[in-house]
Amino acid sequence: MRSALMTPRPVPGRLVPVAASAFVIALALPIFLIAGWPIGGWAIAAVLWVAMQGLTLLLVRARGPLDSVAASGVLAFGLMFKSLVVLVVLIAVAVSDPRLALAGALTYALAYTLEFGLSLASYFGKASA
Repeated sequence: MRSALMTPRPVPGRLVPVAASAFVIALALPIFLIAGWPIGGWAIAAVLWVAMQGLTLLLVRARGPLDSVAASGVLAFGLMFKSLVVLVVLIAVAVSDPRLALAGALTYALAYTLEFGLSLASYFGKASA
């Protein structure tokens, strides 16, 4: 008997998760303005989000066929590299202004969590092949 984790599925589209995370980033701007939070925190989150989406597109184009070992390596390297970039940027900002880094980290984390959650839901919500 196959478990839900072992059932092969097609790779789901990324449009809905990316659009939802973009909505979170866009919605955060008026919240930052109304609450009087540092707008630089929102800008850091927005720039990180755009940069990570661009890097994801680059990695998807560079990975090649999905069934090769090299494709898995490219995706694994990309995931680690993206995480390190976000971490380094947020630590560098935290050294100079911890409040700014916290605002950026929380905003980025909220957008990323929604995108990741919707990606998982769309992947595991599809019927098995």
